[in-house]
Amino acid sequence: EVEVDELQRLLAGMEKEHRSLLLKMKEGEEELARLRSVEGDKLAEQDRSAQLEKEVAMLREKIHHLDDMLKSQQRKVRQMIEQLQNSKTVIQAKDAVIQELKERVAYLEAENLEMHDRIEHLIEKQVSRGGHSSRVRSKSEYVSSKRLTGPKPLPLIRVVET
Repeated sequence: EVEVDELQRLLAGMEKEHRSLLLKMKEGEEELARLRSVEGDKLAEQDRSAQLEKEVAMLREKIHHLDDMLKSQQRKVRQMIEQLQNSKTVIQAKDAVIQELKERVAYLEAENLEMHDRIEHLIEKQVSRGGHSSRVRSKSEYVSSKRLTGPKPLPLIRVVET
């Protein structure tokens, strides 16, 4: 009986140990599952991190490319502005030359009118003195034979009412 009691006690201890081992095994499996989950999360985070790093690298490359394009466009705009300013300067210079030529033309026209008036006056004087010459010269003959020498006199300005 002592042996049976001893065996029963051993059997009860073994059952108790079996339960505690089962409990420890369950706790270990749960811990292992949790660790696997954490490792899975870490792997997922690592994958996500790698993906984000790729996206960041791609975005940096795009930004660099866009910066290059922007600098190129800015250079083109500056060149166009310089060309525009140069063109404005050339146009202003040509406008000044044109204005000067217009003033010279107006001066010469006024001088021409004054010459015609003088020729008409001389012709009238010759006709009124009595025609010493047998023929009367035309205005064009007088204009073409007249030479301009010396400083130019100021033009005679004639006001004509209409």
